[in-house]
Amino acid sequence: MAKPEEIQRIKKIAWDLRADVVKMIGVGKAGHLGGSCSLAEIVATLYFAKMHFDPKAIHDPSRDRFLLSKGHSVLIQYAALVELGVIPRDEMGKVKTLAGKLQGHPDMMTPGMEAVTGSLGQGLSISVGMALALRLEKSTSRVYVIMGDGELAEGQLWEAAMAAARYKLDSITAILDRNRIQATGPTREIFDIPNLEDKWRAFGWNVLNVDGHDVGAILDVLDKAAEIKGAPTVIVADTIKGKGVSFAENTAAFHNGIMTQEQYDKALAEIAESGRMVE
Repeated sequence: MAKPEEIQRIKKIAWDLRADVVKMIGVGKAGHLGGSCSLAEIVATLYFAKMHFDPKAIHDPSRDRFLLSKGHSVLIQYAALVELGVIPRDEMGKVKTLAGKLQGHPDMMTPGMEAVTGSLGQGLSISVGMALALRLEKSTSRVYVIMGDGELAEGQLWEAAMAAARYKLDSITAILDRNRIQATGPTREIFDIPNLEDKWRAFGWNVLNVDGHDVGAILDVLDKAAEIKGAPTVIVADTIKGKGVSFAENTAAFHNGIMTQEQYDKALAEIAESGRMVE
């Protein structure tokens, strides 16, 4: 059971990460606000509490690996790496420019990235390869991979799911960001995949559920996943797309939307107020 002070610390970090995401997008530029904000608590919990990851030794072979299969939401990962000091803070103003290191999807030129992702459906395959390699090295490192619910329409992902179960890759913890909205609308209207938990169980995975914005529950479910042996685990995290920004919540328009100056100011004000309420 997580301590209250630990939960409060991570909650505050999650709101700081959301503020960083908004600042990276800025005014008048398209950016993936919705799917980045839905992941704030999950990413904060992984990077600042659960993962074995030393920001001063990012290539340490014993580190846990983090893959963002839904690579279009990389702004939330950049935010975590900025707060950890891995990425210089002045890079935040140069996102998606030739002058900066931070592009619209994960790239190996960026410190802290484990793989190029963004072509949806590939992250779980990469995690399978990493887990197999770590097994050969007799490493105790874990592999964390975050997928989107819209991404589940990709066939390669299910091939990787079969392989992970076949080889009993219990070092993999997959997290499904079930915010129920993809680029152009609700997932149920575009490519409905019902009974998700039953499907993953049928593929041989251990399945857990969590409220993706409840830090205490996220801490506990990650602990539970790490204890399971003999099978990979998927955590189905129910989240709100655009969480924390009122005009973006549950809105497909801000999957990759453009903010006006008024919206930008409103987003930062709302996030700041929510962060103060944690303290």
